[in-house]
Amino acid sequence: MKPIDLAGFDRKFADHDDPWATFSNRDEARKRRAILHAMGAGPIGRVLELAAGNGSNSVALARLALRLDATEGTKSGTDLVRRAVGHDSRVRVRQVVLPAAFPAIVYDAAVVAEVLYYLSPRDMVQVARDVATRLRPGGRLILAQHRVDYPDFVQHAHGIHERFLAASGVSWRRQTIVRTGRWRVESYVRG
Repeated sequence: MKPIDLAGFDRKFADHDDPWATFSNRDEARKRRAILHAMGAGPIGRVLELAAGNGSNSVALARLALRLDATEGTKSGTDLVRRAVGHDSRVRVRQVVLPAAFPAIVYDAAVVAEVLYYLSPRDMVQVARDVATRLRPGGRLILAQHRVDYPDFVQHAHGIHERFLAASGVSWRRQTIVRTGRWRVESYVRG
């Protein structure tokens, strides 16, 4: 199997609105709770979500955020995120192909879930730098990625968080970590 590209993700979301059962799978619900725990108590000012997929995390993040910018690289995924969050005026959904400029200049928190290993190493470095630039000092970064490799990954999952943080060019202080045999969720505070 070759690595999946943006067109492949677009087809997946066009064919099925929940191809990985992120709304209904118990393990996905556990991961979402870990992400919310890593965010801390709300309300949180402006939150950036990268690669929102079908919006399963966006719905939960919107409850904590005063303003959520949910971004997704595919047209079909962006439509699914819009449908998931409904008419919540605090949520902006944008199609953003990474790496690219983010909708706002400064964020209080950023959530990067299950996208890093789909980026080329060069693109991941740029995204890391962009996130670090847009996240205010003291802002929270939540990383949620698989710990095991899948055949459609561009990069190996092992060490992906560490590579992302090192590429950002800023210092981070780890706050929380939740791990299973399949995934991990970590939160960091930007120095």
